[in-house]
Amino acid sequence: MDPLEDWFPYPSFRPNQREMLEFAAETARDGGIAMIDAPTGSGKSSVVSALLSARGTKKVVVAVRTISQLATFIRELELVRKVKPTLTFAYLVGKRSMCPLGGEGDPYRRCEAVKAFSSSLMRERAQKGSLVPNEDPEIQTQIRKMDQEHPLLCPYFIKSRVFVKDTEEGGLRMVPSGALRDRATQVRRKNILPENLNAFCRGLCPYETMMQAARGADVLICNFHHLFNDDVRDQLYANLDIKPEDVLLLIDEAHNCGDVVEGIQSVVLEARVLEGTMTELAHLSKHMKTVNAVRQVLPNVSRFMDDLKRSPKGEDWFDPAIFHRMAIRGTLYKGLEEVVEDLSRIADRVSEKNKNAGIYKESAVEQFSEFMYRVFRAGADPTFLTLYRSSEGEVELEVRNIDPSGKMQEICEAHAAAVLISGTLSPLDAYMKYFFGDLEVSTKSLPNSFPRENRLLACANDVTTTYRKRRDPLNTERIVGYIRAFAQAPGNLAIYFPSYQLLNTYAEACGSRVNGKKVYVEPRESGEATATLREFVGLPERGRAGLLFAVCGGKWSEGLDYRGEMLRGAMVVGLPLAPYNNVRRMVIDYYKHKFGREGEFISYTLPAINRATQALGRVLRTPEDTGVLVFAEQRFLDPGVKDGLPPWMQQEMKECGLEEFMRLVLTWKKRR
Repeated sequence: MDPLEDWFPYPSFRPNQREMLEFAAETARDGGIAMIDAPTGSGKSSVVSALLSARGTKKVVVAVRTISQLATFIRELELVRKVKPTLTFAYLVGKRSMCPLGGEGDPYRRCEAVKAFSSSLMRERAQKGSLVPNEDPEIQTQIRKMDQEHPLLCPYFIKSRVFVKDTEEGGLRMVPSGALRDRATQVRRKNILPENLNAFCRGLCPYETMMQAARGADVLICNFHHLFNDDVRDQLYANLDIKPEDVLLLIDEAHNCGDVVEGIQSVVLEARVLEGTMTELAHLSKHMKTVNAVRQVLPNVSRFMDDLKRSPKGEDWFDPAIFHRMAIRGTLYKGLEEVVEDLSRIADRVSEKNKNAGIYKESAVEQFSEFMYRVFRAGADPTFLTLYRSSEGEVELEVRNIDPSGKMQEICEAHAAAVLISGTLSPLDAYMKYFFGDLEVSTKSLPNSFPRENRLLACANDVTTTYRKRRDPLNTERIVGYIRAFAQAPGNLAIYFPSYQLLNTYAEACGSRVNGKKVYVEPRESGEATATLREFVGLPERGRAGLLFAVCGGKWSEGLDYRGEMLRGAMVVGLPLAPYNNVRRMVIDYYKHKFGREGEFISYTLPAINRATQALGRVLRTPEDTGVLVFAEQRFLDPGVKDGLPPWMQQEMKECGLEEFMRLVLTWKKRR
């Protein structure tokens, strides 16, 4: 093992950074799971250096949530390579954004199918002496003739492969082409950013280039989906010929793990999927004996959904046992397990048939089969809830995972070591229980290393967005007063609300300008959001400033890096708790049963605190940044909420009423 200093790419350590890195290196050497809560500015990305110093022969896999986080680690590893020139690293970006092959449907299914068809044709031609498929006239002719909307061959993959004679077993073996190996080597050793990869590959498959680069790299950076989706991870590790026990795992922005894992393990059934299943099965009824038996189940499921349309509740739980009985009523089936088995066979048949026709969209039968399997399993698994949502005469059913700990334990324990890092993993003991239950986990919490004089942190003691106060005109007037006082602070400012409803209420109350600053309101549609945000962050370059109205946990509150003058202050109006309904109560009850009284905090209050601190965390991104941070909600002063804030926030937070807040902002403005 090398000393930490040999891999650290900076002239000196930041405050408390060395302690954090030594903690991570110890975990890498000894194995186990570690969680690190380190505020922005702690130098968290250098944890990868610590793992490299202690890795021995192991591979380091870094899992990130967004492209911007991937870019952060690319920059970090580029710096490490200056002190360790032999270091190689690669990254994987999802096929959805990288695949240059056209056509409809899911890019992953399309890729799997066209690679299989291409490989079959290439082998056939290789047997006739054509060992370089990209130079084979017949293959090129078939590529030119194929339907571009329903491709059966991939010219990018074909260019990435050649055949050689297998000296040990005889015959021919398909291997990466020289061009692919050359490009992959350059990706490992040069700073080829994802946005430049397609052009760099020069007609080769970008994903194959990334995979080839990853096979020989010391470090692989990938997104959460590559890690937390079992099928994707298993395929990835098989392609790289590595085992989890030979991998040191680093998970960035780890506070998001719960939502990602729960989302991957949840499944939804919409009316359109049910209707599509009916149509697809009708076309198969003459070819498979079991189809007509399954078709008897569909009207029962449709009636079950229709009955729920009369419910006055927008979202609620449904009893899976009642669903089971109703689904098989009047059919030939004795239980739902038999339905699931037949559906699985039919879904496989439909998938294969569609692939042969160049159709790569997931069929309705496959989606229905997955839902029926999940709802069958949910009856005996308390970590899944069966629920429905009803809106405007439409009903959808969902099997929702509510506890990520089983999958988190399974994945992290399978690796040689796992280190989870985030700037908002506070309080650590709560996240430790949420992710890992009673599993032994090492933890480290760092203080805020940024200069305290560069920030003002205030909390209002006279306003709230609790439901009983939302119609109180005096409370509303005071919140508007806080917004107007906050707008006096210099530079671009952002105000975050618990919901779009409250956002629109206060956007209307404040008007299009506040204190001369134009108000930018977060739209619900993502397409509009990008252009609006670009205009807002560009204001300081033109000597102007604006006011951003956004939603906690929305498009403009997480995963964005507002460096320097882009954002000089943020206010959170209200405590962004999830809407309280019967489903939420059931989730809380589950966690109370698991953790006692602390269960409600872990399942209900903690996510709200995290959404708030994430929003405020957009402001101070470097030690030189200055800014105003505001909790416009008196509940943040309650011990049950305040104790969940990062320790530095608890220590620095100034309690104030509206008049005192006005004075604080004006004093801050004069200092700046």
